[in-house]
Formats: sequence, C-alpha cells, structure tokens
Amino acid sequence: MSDPAQTLTVVIPLRVKPRGGRKAMVTPGVLALVRRQDITLIKAVARAFRWRRMLESGQFATIKDLAAAEKINSSYVSRVLRLTLLGPDIVEAILDGRQPEGMTLPGLMEPFPVEWDDQRRGRRL
Repeated sequence: MSDPAQTLTVVIPLRVKPRGGRKAMVTPGVLALVRRQDITLIKAVARAFRWRRMLESGQFATIKDLAAAEKINSSYVSRVLRLTLLGPDIVEAILDGRQPEGMTLPGLMEPFPVEWDDQRRGRRL
C-alpha cells in the first residue's frame, strides 16, 4: 500500500524593498549583507582601480588625459583614484557590503590617511 500524498508548507517571511529602480525580496537576517551594499561606492572603487590600471599601463600619460577621454573633471578623477589607497581589507569589505556604518562615497572623497593601520582605526575615514 502506498502512503497518501503529503503536503509540506514552508513559510519564509519576505518583504519587497525598492533597490535602485528594481524591487528585491529581503528576508530577515539572511540578506543582511545585501542590504548594506552601497552600489555607488562599489562602482567608484571598481572605477578607481580601472583608471589606475589604465594609467599604469601607459594607456594614458596623465590624469588630465584620462579625464578628457572619460569626459569628466580631472579633479573628480584624482579624488576617485585615491580609493586605490584604501587597505585591501577595507576594499574587500566594501565589495562584500561589510563596510563600516556610515562609510559613503562622499565621505571617502575627502582626504583620508594613506596608512592602512590608521584607516582601520577610522581616523578621518
């Protein structure tokens, strides 16, 4: 004799939250890191390392040449390039969405210490 069919109901609490023009399902606790990802900050870090690579490879001789090719202000390029001076653990935390509370792109566009130990201690970062 076969067992009668059984139904299992699983309840997962979800809420729909707008994310950059899209809607994302957020579960309590499980997606905590996703909620903290700052896409603007992640894009700026990626852009900074891309620009540094372009300068180091000789594709552009100066920041001014790079800025002209990207059609943006050279001052902005210089400030974004400073993000390449962040400690590797801080860059990894930004990419993973684990950056310290309150760390934003406008804050990182201000001068910060280049010594990684000082950055970790949060001195003007």
